[in-house]
Amino acid sequence: MADVCLCFSTSSEEDTRRFGEVLGSLLAPGMTVLLSGELGTGKTVLARGIGDALGVKRVRSPTFTLVNEYPCEGLCLVHADLYRLTPENVGDLSLEDYLDEQCVLLVEWPERWKTPPEHRAIKIVLTLPTSGGEDGRFFTISGEDGLLQKLRDAVKGRLLQLNFLPCLFP
Repeated sequence: MADVCLCFSTSSEEDTRRFGEVLGSLLAPGMTVLLSGELGTGKTVLARGIGDALGVKRVRSPTFTLVNEYPCEGLCLVHADLYRLTPENVGDLSLEDYLDEQCVLLVEWPERWKTPPEHRAIKIVLTLPTSGGEDGRFFTISGEDGLLQKLRDAVKGRLLQLNFLPCLFP
């Protein structure tokens, strides 16, 4: 199936985390979530929401540990942060090994990974609003059409205060 794009904004950190909960409820073993965005855009907040949905009590930023593993019911959440690595060093983490296990792989700064997975992957780019002082975030999400449709329906079903936007690029 072709990749499609879904764009929206949230108005608060709490909405960003709640969106992570909705996304986390749709994830299954073997899926990868690739989180891009500058420092402070909310990647770890989103990761905490995903962890909440999967039953992880406290997702911590893996900036210094590089990879955190969290056992969940029926799967494992693996959260990697590649910020401090060069593309040559990312191979040392053997992230590909998690794709074959009963894991959901969540990767911050995936642009440093030479060959991130394309199949069963959701790519999310988080950006800050242009006006200062806001807690909201803009999301551009791409992935397989069926998964993004489920995500859009789930978000609407949870009555999150999200503003859907036209995508600027596929």
